[in-house]
Amino acid sequence: MSVDFDNLFDKPPYSLEKEEKEYVLLEYLRELSLFHYENCVEYRKIIKASGIDISAINELRNVPFLPVRLFKDMELCSVPKDEVIKTMYSSGTTGKERSKIFLDKETASRQQKVMIKIVADFIGSKRLPMLIIDSRDVLRDRTKLAVRGAAILGFSIAGTDRFFALDDELNVDLEGIKGFLKKHADEKILIFGFTSMIWQYFYKTIADGELGLSKAVLIHGGGWKKLISEQIDNNTYKLSLRKRFNIQEIYDYYGMVEQTGCIYMECKCGHLHVSNFSEIIVRRTSDFSVADIGEEGLIQVVSTIPKSYPGHSLLTEDKGVILGEDDCPCGRKGKYFKIIGRIIKAEIRGCSDVY
Repeated sequence: MSVDFDNLFDKPPYSLEKEEKEYVLLEYLRELSLFHYENCVEYRKIIKASGIDISAINELRNVPFLPVRLFKDMELCSVPKDEVIKTMYSSGTTGKERSKIFLDKETASRQQKVMIKIVADFIGSKRLPMLIIDSRDVLRDRTKLAVRGAAILGFSIAGTDRFFALDDELNVDLEGIKGFLKKHADEKILIFGFTSMIWQYFYKTIADGELGLSKAVLIHGGGWKKLISEQIDNNTYKLSLRKRFNIQEIYDYYGMVEQTGCIYMECKCGHLHVSNFSEIIVRRTSDFSVADIGEEGLIQVVSTIPKSYPGHSLLTEDKGVILGEDDCPCGRKGKYFKIIGRIIKAEIRGCSDVY
């Protein structure tokens, strides 16, 4: 590939405005699509059957996408299997229900570099003592990681002196947490965990005022559907955690194991942001045409990261709305959006049916 991935790091992660970003990403994504076409047999069959000429793509919206569900049904890889150093799995109860993502050294390195760049824009470039609201057990086999373990490893690059708040039975180690906080009493700390786990195993088991976390920044994501039955929305979640722990900085994020590294962080205005390394396109469910700003549709995620597998352009099973572009009050450039929810009994058809 002639386009240098490292050139994307020359500027702050939310600095590219619409026209410049379209120009930069189009060239890169076109070459990345051609790479997967040449190196992944299944991807090549899908593109051929769709009648798409990748070399003729002249708009980012025309980069072909795969339905994310395809990774639950097929093993898609664009590098020799002996170059795969890690396999990542989405959530699911059986092998057939879980996406399987193959990483080589280059793709794994890209994931880390992008994560560092994005997270640093929110918490600063200094690595922080890290309190992880999970069990160390999820990292038992690092060559085969499920979504929780992958997320923890990803965000751990921003942390030091990592402490797991839960034991292997998911009981809170309150005394251990207090010892960790005492050790870092004069420092800003990073707290990370899955949205639902923080609520279930941390918030619900610790009383008001028992822990003072005013110097903490909390990043959480995933697991929102488990809180629907409790009628806990994002605003209620933040208010509850602030009241109980006095945490002032709380950021949600949107991401998926199929595009680990390219996360969409929530700013202080409550908007999820698209960085220089990715793009969000919302498509109408009727014909997959591109929806307007403010119009609800299916989210397509485009990422510069995946080289070892064809996950660079995916149609998700999530509904969302693009709220604006280049004009968020927080000052970050690029699109910002919100998630509405998942489609019911999602079976996105199109590319996979053609194959």
